[in-house]
Amino acid sequence: MATKHEQILQHIESLPVGHKISVRQVAKDLNVSEGTAYRAIKDAENKGLVSTIERVGTIRIEKKKKENIEKLTYAEIVNIVDGQVLGGKEGLHKTLNQFVIGAMKLEAMLRYVGAGDLLIVGNRDRAHEEALKAGAAVLITGGFDAEEKVKQLADEKKLPIISTSYDTFTVATMINRAIYDQLIKKEIVVVDDILTPVDRTFFMKTTDLVDKWYELNSETKHSRFPVVDENMKVYGMVTSKDIMGVDRQLPIEKVMTKNPITVNARTSVANSAHLMVWEGIELLPVVDDHNRLLGIVSRQDVLKALQVIQRQPQVGDTIDDIVTSQFSENNDGPPHSYLIKVTPQMTNHLGTISYGVFTTIVTEAGSRVLRNYKKGDLVIENLTIYFIKPVQIDTTLEIHPKVLEVGRKFGKVDVDVYQDGKNVGKALLMAQLIDR
Repeated sequence: MATKHEQILQHIESLPVGHKISVRQVAKDLNVSEGTAYRAIKDAENKGLVSTIERVGTIRIEKKKKENIEKLTYAEIVNIVDGQVLGGKEGLHKTLNQFVIGAMKLEAMLRYVGAGDLLIVGNRDRAHEEALKAGAAVLITGGFDAEEKVKQLADEKKLPIISTSYDTFTVATMINRAIYDQLIKKEIVVVDDILTPVDRTFFMKTTDLVDKWYELNSETKHSRFPVVDENMKVYGMVTSKDIMGVDRQLPIEKVMTKNPITVNARTSVANSAHLMVWEGIELLPVVDDHNRLLGIVSRQDVLKALQVIQRQPQVGDTIDDIVTSQFSENNDGPPHSYLIKVTPQMTNHLGTISYGVFTTIVTEAGSRVLRNYKKGDLVIENLTIYFIKPVQIDTTLEIHPKVLEVGRKFGKVDVDVYQDGKNVGKALLMAQLIDR
């Protein structure tokens, strides 16, 4: 039977998009405490089912799919720009197609504004009205208000009209930054993208006997299975090692490995790979927030996904992408040495190379030199930075990675970083090597 928390989440999912949700009403409808209702609504917000806006409240929104994650809702825009909703609250759940800056004559502006857009403009009452008539929401910058008839029109059209104290340039920058962040998130492959779902997953119940393992093994040729209770909560894992030489009539819970390592659907594939290598695991159960089985992910699934990621062009470049794209071979230096120029994006507020960028540089250099010794994937297990000296902007660095030790499954690299022949940084990197 579902818990009260789960019942509230199911209730929220059943509500129409755009419906306003209150803690008090949910508590009353489902006969639960307001504390329980509040926690469930916060959980729903984390899952992307609702959005909470200051001075407006919490509204049901459509959960985004991966392919349209970069599209923002008007509710998200309100939160990004610390805005105040002047009218059209019923349309806050809608997603916008594009935003248009109204820094032109009205006739020219309206040629660019269409249904589902967002017009960013100052205190131009006529522009507010015409944009709403064209099916676009309006964001008024500079903290200005809107005319009452415009607010009424926004309510009729169910299109938000929002006011923010920021100027137009700042608002456009903030929205662009939010879209860019969403694009980067879209490119990060998570377990949910590669898991084998529960309806195609073979598992055992805690009430099953060891004999059931032999049946599943014969049917699937697999040797590892999650063990769940009657509520589909994961209680253990069972492998061929666990049942070796054991009486077939024993309950499986007597021989299974209890409290197995699990991941949730939002865990990144890279993190799962590290976990599998670190713990020596071949199969991970994927669970929800209540430890119920959603599916499984195997080491083979993870490795395939990592190889696809490496071949994929990135839509939004992270700082790691920016740093590694600057790497070049140092033809005048020792074998397997590299050059990189320190750009403004790689510096901290003092104008010197940031600690995070230095970490990325030594990690990339160490990874590259290890791949020359052993083809395949690797997971960084430990990184020790002995020292780092201030390095100025527009400086060219030489990176000299030196392999100290490399085995079948393990590698150790010493990395020295030089500027004009002077040692400005030193690190030691250790990695687990994975055969493809």
